Amino acid sequence: MLVQLTLATAMVIATAMTHLLGLAILTRILRSHSRMFRRLRIMPLTLLLAATVGIIGIHTVEIWLYAALYLGLGALRHFEEALYFSTVTYASIGYGDVLLPHQWRILGAIEGAAGIIMLGWSTAYLVSLLTQLKLFGHDWLKPEA
Repeated sequence: MLVQLTLATAMVIATAMTHLLGLAILTRILRSHSRMFRRLRIMPLTLLLAATVGIIGIHTVEIWLYAALYLGLGALRHFEEALYFSTVTYASIGYGDVLLPHQWRILGAIEGAAGIIMLGWSTAYLVSLLTQLKLFGHDWLKPEA
């Protein structure tokens, strides 16, 4: 069990660092593009779309890191199986059709907890972006004069 907890701790740190670095890079990209195209009316929606795609990319990297770990440990035999398990676990969907061996199940459970935290962090980032772009105060369904 100590090996599982050590690996899980290392993966949580790696996931958090990946997320932090990914969001920092994404923020820098969004800031540089927003200065160039500040006058475009569609810009806030374009920035929101870019941020969403960037966040999905960050989560993809994190999911693939866990899948690579499962393959490296021999806990799962095929890449598709490892990627599927990691995705379902990270998002806490938990279908239960693919399971880790008994000696690695704590690692999988901790991936689920870390995934929920990272998804929450991303949600907070998008809400912050929406606030900064003042998209909450705009009635997008009302025709403009």
